[in-house]
Amino acid sequence: MISEHFARSEFKCKCGCDYDTVDYDLLLILEAVRSHFGKPITISSGCRCVSHNAAVGGSDRSQHLYGRAADIIVSDTDPLLVYDLVDQMGVGGAGLYSGWVHVDSRTNGPARWQG
Repeated sequence: MISEHFARSEFKCKCGCDYDTVDYDLLLILEAVRSHFGKPITISSGCRCVSHNAAVGGSDRSQHLYGRAADIIVSDTDPLLVYDLVDQMGVGGAGLYSGWVHVDSRTNGPARWQG
């Protein structure tokens, strides 16, 4: 475990290359979200290598490339509620999508969008 509720393996690049860096500030954000809702969080996409990021259509400036982003699903929780919480927290990046929320710890934020 790299924090109270998260293991490094949850953040691994999904292509199988074993890239698994995770930003400490991202972990703090995710732990705060977990604590607020009191429910497990699934990380559908954590860090990405350059090849995988390109394959999934990620931006060449994606925070996923640096281990500073996670696409998350909070168990039995409307993504809009998760997005609203992250927005209120004032963290780097938050993106609302159908079924999940992008959260990142960028330092040049905040950035907000709906995809």
